[in-house]
Amino acid sequence: MTPDQRVAELLSVFDATEVDLGRELCDRHPADAVGFTVVQPDLSTVDLSYGDLGESSRRMAAVLTELGVRPGDRVATLMGKSADFVTTVLGIWRAGAVHVPLFTAFAPPAIGLRLAGSDARVVVVDPGQRSKLDPSEDLPADPSRRIVVAGDAVAEGDLALSELLAAADPASAPAVVRAGSDELVRLFTSGTTGTPKGVPIPVKALAAFVIYLEYGLDVTAEDVYWNAADPGWAYGLYYGIAAPLALGRRNILLQAGFTPETTWKVIQDLGVTNLAAAPTVYRSLRSATTPAPAGIALRRASSAGEPLNPDVVQWGAEVLGSEIHDTYGQTELGMSIVNGWHPEIAAEVRHGSMGRAMPGWAATVLKDDADEVADAGELGRVVIDLAGSPLMWFTGYVDAPEKTAERFSADGRWYYTGDAGQMDDDGFLYFSARDDDVIIMAGYRIGPFEVESVLVGDPRVAEAAVVGVPDALRGEVVEAFVVLAPGTEPSVELAEELKQRVKTKLAAHLYPREIHFVASLPKTPSGKIQRFELRRERAAQVASS
Repeated sequence: MTPDQRVAELLSVFDATEVDLGRELCDRHPADAVGFTVVQPDLSTVDLSYGDLGESSRRMAAVLTELGVRPGDRVATLMGKSADFVTTVLGIWRAGAVHVPLFTAFAPPAIGLRLAGSDARVVVVDPGQRSKLDPSEDLPADPSRRIVVAGDAVAEGDLALSELLAAADPASAPAVVRAGSDELVRLFTSGTTGTPKGVPIPVKALAAFVIYLEYGLDVTAEDVYWNAADPGWAYGLYYGIAAPLALGRRNILLQAGFTPETTWKVIQDLGVTNLAAAPTVYRSLRSATTPAPAGIALRRASSAGEPLNPDVVQWGAEVLGSEIHDTYGQTELGMSIVNGWHPEIAAEVRHGSMGRAMPGWAATVLKDDADEVADAGELGRVVIDLAGSPLMWFTGYVDAPEKTAERFSADGRWYYTGDAGQMDDDGFLYFSARDDDVIIMAGYRIGPFEVESVLVGDPRVAEAAVVGVPDALRGEVVEAFVVLAPGTEPSVELAEELKQRVKTKLAAHLYPREIHFVASLPKTPSGKIQRFELRRERAAQVASS
């Protein structure tokens, strides 16, 4: 079967008028086959078979139906990687509802924005995250929203997931079918140019997710596959949960926090052969004092989330037994440009290239000032050619027609990624820059607007600009330039208070590592902050230090 034939086959399944998600994501797989191996905090493991998942997800679908959830309703999760998480997500989809993932590092304001933007009627939450849902100025009380806690001890008014599942009758799970155009997930962007926007991910997208697993990563039935990304974000959800379920491949879910030592142990003990992770994981392993265990020999290693350093690629070949292939995508696309591993599309990795368009996709570079294809080697705008991209599933943001219009050309031919780059004569694309000021730290796309909004919410701050600064480990780190209100004096104490404000109001990983107090910010004549000037200045300082 050719790649194009495989694309057509998957679209015939997932872009049909009737899709039985319970069957396609679970029931058609052998009941004794392992779907996920959960590595618990003590590093012991628990296997979840498709038979186990079929039983538990039917119970979950029955629970949601009893709580009044109907097809198309949104159900949010504020959970880490666990058996309960997989059961909940698969139960949501089996019931025909829409999953709204909430990253566990989010603070209440970020959670409140996403709950309001999705109108989620039910939230399933880990016990350690429950306090973030308490009513506050950032998250108003909503008596109609039900809170289900994945534990036995729950507060008054909450529901216990374990009790609900135990009492549910799996035979009463609804038999729901969805269309390929129906919403499967609602995931929010990073807020790179304003308030985070809701991305409706349809059932059809499962076809694109599977193609990446097969052709981008070359995950086979014989592989021990580990997608190390958090499923609160696109890469972990698309390719650590949804795609493995659709293809019937096992993935590893690590509940313990990341350390190089833990990562090496999981790779060694479970015999990982196919690893997908952000560059920061590989950089951390490379710089760790703990050496790689003897006998590590990955068949495939892949990276996503930010450009990959060439020296890390070489390190992978020497230490992991596999060079690391870079791949490119967005929340709105999934992965679409890859240094693919599958033999039918594999090619020698070219220095600095993020690869070529994946099967089912067409990508090119347009000139900066016109929707015309740029010459080979000419810097321009990276775009998806919709005329040759049958796997394209994004049609627009929720309730944001003006932002949707900015993503598509007037004639409907091009999708603008917002990234700059160039393409060579053989179709290999090279990332150059971002034109939306997005910061990519350790694989997370961070929009400056959200962080700036939190900073200027402090009455002592008059203006703020947030930029990404080169960092050897994380790729980039967040730094802030702050203009103080009249009468406020800069101090180390104030800088620490502002950092803590971002941790508390937004998310722990988004706080500025450095805060620079300045008299003014560079601006255009129209008053727009020129963040690129600040980035350039700091990059030069870092390079010379």
